[in-house]
Amino acid sequence: MQRVALQGRHLLSLSPSRFLSSHHKLDFEVIHDKVGFSLDSQMSTDAQAAIARLRDSGLLKSKGLVGGKWVDSYDGKTVQVQNPATGDVIANVPCMGKRETDDAISSAYNTFYSWSKRTASERSKCLRKWYDLIVSHKEDLALLITLEQGKPLKEALGEPVGVVGAITPWNFPLAMITRKVGPALACGCTVIVKPSEYTPLTALAAADLALQAGIPPGALNVVMGNAPDIGDSLLQSTQVRKITFTGSTAVGKKLMAGSANTVKKVSLELGGNAPCIVFDDADLDVAVKGSLAAKFRNSGQTCVCANRILVQEGIYDEFANALTKAVQNLQVGNGLVEGVVQGPLINEAAVEKVLILVEKFVNDATSKGANVILGGKRHSLGMTFYEPTILGNVNSEMLVSREEVFGPVAPLLPFKTEEEAIKIANDTNAGLAAYIFTKSIPRSWRVSEALEYGLVGVNEGLISTEVAPFGGVKQSGLGREGSKYGIDEYLELKYVCMGNLEA
Repeated sequence: MQRVALQGRHLLSLSPSRFLSSHHKLDFEVIHDKVGFSLDSQMSTDAQAAIARLRDSGLLKSKGLVGGKWVDSYDGKTVQVQNPATGDVIANVPCMGKRETDDAISSAYNTFYSWSKRTASERSKCLRKWYDLIVSHKEDLALLITLEQGKPLKEALGEPVGVVGAITPWNFPLAMITRKVGPALACGCTVIVKPSEYTPLTALAAADLALQAGIPPGALNVVMGNAPDIGDSLLQSTQVRKITFTGSTAVGKKLMAGSANTVKKVSLELGGNAPCIVFDDADLDVAVKGSLAAKFRNSGQTCVCANRILVQEGIYDEFANALTKAVQNLQVGNGLVEGVVQGPLINEAAVEKVLILVEKFVNDATSKGANVILGGKRHSLGMTFYEPTILGNVNSEMLVSREEVFGPVAPLLPFKTEEEAIKIANDTNAGLAAYIFTKSIPRSWRVSEALEYGLVGVNEGLISTEVAPFGGVKQSGLGREGSKYGIDEYLELKYVCMGNLEA
């Protein structure tokens, strides 16, 4: 079978103080129900020091990778990569399109024959070396992720999870590539990665390490820039046999439709509207800690973030007060600064979306008894920072509980019975992740089975792991990443019947 594939984590300990002098730290204080901050004006200097370190390591690449060669766009056009925390330009990368993508496809197609003929043992040695190189450069890769994506340094520090992918998003610049490319290469596929134009530098660094690991030129290619042109080339090519995509449901539907003409295999990990259900019998501390992780990880910018927190009436007030206190203590700022746990949103468009949703919520909901408990506006730090926000007494008809917010906004929805909670949770086209908090084992099984979601966390807010299948149902996607099921996405099943053979 000719196949060209497109293109969890464990948090480790890394102290940002290794890159920052002590006078660059963030001063933090809580004033009533608002969070106050003081930023040192030298913050951009720290970013420059980080960039200098990355240049010295050789991992700050600013060209595409086609056929093992680092190339500019053929027309010389470039795209700026900015640090969302400061607005500083980190690098200019090629704005590639159809011609560059066609060449990448040809390179991957030609390399497929030799790469797929290698034994699994030979391929695994290359992948293991790639893994070792990523781990040995984990601090530099974490710096890159923080610089171009904005998440705090400790959160950015991750390892490859060993599953596969194709067109990758900006919210996990490394994990979304390794969990897709790893299985694809392991199966003998060759890969074209199209990273987000907001975060291409991490993808380029990972690709450079892949070359160092002995993965042959052409087996892994990286193109970035004009997304519609790149996407059209991948969809129209008969040499590309699979599309794998992580991103919005709207774009996923277009890719699925576009794949029909050449009948490609498709893996889609799309949007979510994750419910987090807190029952009366939950351990309050566990529920608050888990909800905080499920909602505010990566400033709420993940597809598995809790988009709606459903709280049973008997524990509602106590939970709301405890969660508010916990959120007030979240330190917001530049991800390079020690102690920061909430970075900026990725860009101005993301902030505008959150502002519109919250504004509509306030206009729609205050007359119905709902309220803004905490936050609800841009952060005083400016740029694309947004205040961690809690909205109280929301109902399931309000816009903020029906659309994926993708920001640090936690709507609290009170409910009476288990049946009501399940009905509210399932009343959506999405079906990726869900969370429940309860001490009851029978209820854990009963509710988990009733929830129409591909992933369910019970008394746990961080549920992704490379050894478990990751994926959703309904309009949250097709297929799975991770575990043995993720490998199956990159293989074709063949039946061979032999008869009338002489002994």
